[in-house]
Amino acid sequence: MSSINTNADHSLLEDIQALLSGTLLFAVAIILFRHAGLLTGGTAGLAFLAHYASGLPFGALYFLINIPFYVFGLLALGKAFTLKTFCAVLLLSLYSEYLPLLIHIESIDPVFAAVLGGLLAGAGLLMLIRHQSSLGGVGVLAIYLQKTRGWQAGTLQMIADACIVCGALFIVEPGRVALSILGALVLNMVLAINHRPGRYFGE
Repeated sequence: MSSINTNADHSLLEDIQALLSGTLLFAVAIILFRHAGLLTGGTAGLAFLAHYASGLPFGALYFLINIPFYVFGLLALGKAFTLKTFCAVLLLSLYSEYLPLLIHIESIDPVFAAVLGGLLAGAGLLMLIRHQSSLGGVGVLAIYLQKTRGWQAGTLQMIADACIVCGALFIVEPGRVALSILGALVLNMVLAINHRPGRYFGE
């Protein structure tokens, strides 16, 4: 049996497809979360908090919050990763504002929204990870601090998400926060089960 070459690079077309598709899946998750009054972690969670508190558009807030983190992306992960991440953030910002014109949800069970949203967000993020991209923000800062200070990126991400969830308790009712945690657990389950670095083409 011939071995699989796991070091093959993705083509430009494959990267574009992944950016368009991965961010689309995550944007649908955002719509489900927003309709059910939920939120998620990372800079998307910060954008949700700002959106719920101010009423300003989620997409614009998400794009603006991510701007400072591109510096850490350049320093820690290089130009290609940062460019792809910028494109992914821009796409998600646009999708999250314009998809509601195409998708009309009259009602959805919050538990189902948390689970389905977590699955879609996890699948979308997985596509981006496999194409050396991300949705920016706290994760990029965590990687930068791991490389420069030796701090564990996973621990830093978890602490940041915990702070975001605690902040949500001042804006979102506790039951919705609990369901948001459920959605985050589902998202991370998708990543933990399916992401195996070195076993896929392009990684």
